[in-house]
Amino acid sequence: MFGPGGGVPPSTYFRRERLPANTIIRFVPQQQAWLVERMGKFHRILQPGLAILVPIIDKIQYVKSLKEVAIEIPSQSAITADNVTLDLDGILYIRIFDAYKASYGVEDAEYAISQLAQTTMRSEIGQLSLDHVLKERAALNVNITKAINEAAEDWGVKCLRYEIRDIHAPEPVLQAMHRQVSAERSKRAEILDSEGHRQSAINIAEGKKISVILASEAKKMEQINAALGEAEAIRLKAEATATGIAAVAKTLKDNKAAGQGAVSLSVAERYVDAFGKLAKETNSIIVPAQLGDLGGMIAGAMGIYGKISETQAKTQKQLGQRLEEGQKEDQQQQQEQQQQEQQKTDEAAQILNQFDKSTSER
Repeated sequence: MFGPGGGVPPSTYFRRERLPANTIIRFVPQQQAWLVERMGKFHRILQPGLAILVPIIDKIQYVKSLKEVAIEIPSQSAITADNVTLDLDGILYIRIFDAYKASYGVEDAEYAISQLAQTTMRSEIGQLSLDHVLKERAALNVNITKAINEAAEDWGVKCLRYEIRDIHAPEPVLQAMHRQVSAERSKRAEILDSEGHRQSAINIAEGKKISVILASEAKKMEQINAALGEAEAIRLKAEATATGIAAVAKTLKDNKAAGQGAVSLSVAERYVDAFGKLAKETNSIIVPAQLGDLGGMIAGAMGIYGKISETQAKTQKQLGQRLEEGQKEDQQQQQEQQQQEQQKTDEAAQILNQFDKSTSER
């Protein structure tokens, strides 16, 4: 900014340069505004380019730059709402939008707006606590810019932005802030450590729980599989026994004399084998009453098979008579014959089991 020509320029906040002289023909630089007075009264503003002046009566009184200007705000003290003294400095960015107001509305626009920025910053700092000053730095800059623009509108100057550069707090306050930060970090570290132990305990408990559940499920499946295997073994054993009994019954039916001899031999072998095992498991020996009459015991067993053979012969005879009565009755008689044969087979199996059991007990 430049003051009026002639004499010694007034002592202001900013340095002033000499004004251009009236040489009738002048070339105005870009982004500058020259204010011309004619006989001491404002006449016009010269735009960039060629300008022709009237000698003697026209005078270039002010030269204003329309570029954006950065003004350094010196460090100053401000007291916060919680009575903490801070030293702050900043940068103010302004631009002249009305050269006439900037020339005739205020003596020195840059000095005035810099002083306004300092007082506004003190006012805004006084409304905030120290923590809010540090946290809301951007909002503080916006509030200062808004307050400056409201006051500087009549000066033809617009504040584009204001930036707080440095904030200096007293040494005791800085030490207290450092201790607070250290305590906060220690607190968060302890919380995180406790959370880690807690989560670790939870994970271990969850792992043990899942392990117990899986072990119980495995034991359950093992018992189920064992039960199924045992049931299948019993079923297969029963089927094999039934098949064997059916084969014995069929053999006895087909070969009466030879079949009975084979049965007698098998019964004798089982009897001798069972008697040989009596004294192996315990010290007590059970001697059968008819130990010397082995043939009588075999004959008794064969008498049972003889009764079964007679029953089967009678059944076959009855079936032969009924077959002659007709085809309709034949189907029903065959079903009855099958049921009777099954019953006789079961009876034979029971007799053999009882005989084996009685032999093993003796």
